[in-house]
Amino acid sequence: MCLYSIIFHEDNLNMDYFILCCVLISSFSFLAYSISYFASPHLTIEFKRFKLEKLGLFTIILEILGAIGLLIGLLFRPLLLISSGGLALLMFLALVIRIKSKDSLLVSFPAVFYMVLNIFIFCSGIDD
Repeated sequence: MCLYSIIFHEDNLNMDYFILCCVLISSFSFLAYSISYFASPHLTIEFKRFKLEKLGLFTIILEILGAIGLLIGLLFRPLLLISSGGLALLMFLALVIRIKSKDSLLVSFPAVFYMVLNIFIFCSGIDD
């Protein structure tokens, strides 16, 4: 069976393309964020600001696993559910931390966006 027939269903092709785009956006965004953790001191400073410097590397590893899991999840649906659910939970916790730190809505928006995006991916994966 070809990859195309695994990912896409002929009866709902437009929605499948949309979900595929959502998965790719989420996955590549988390991978880019993870790479920037190692390349830029800004993100390590953020973890220190939240008093979570000991959890920084662990969080990044979870994000990398989630991002890769989303991509593999295109072929293996249970992994898509686990990865999108885990990333949504991670972003929910990030949002809680930002609220506790009294960060602005603008600064907190990425956490909200990726939480909602991964909830959408999760719910779309359940429907199939």
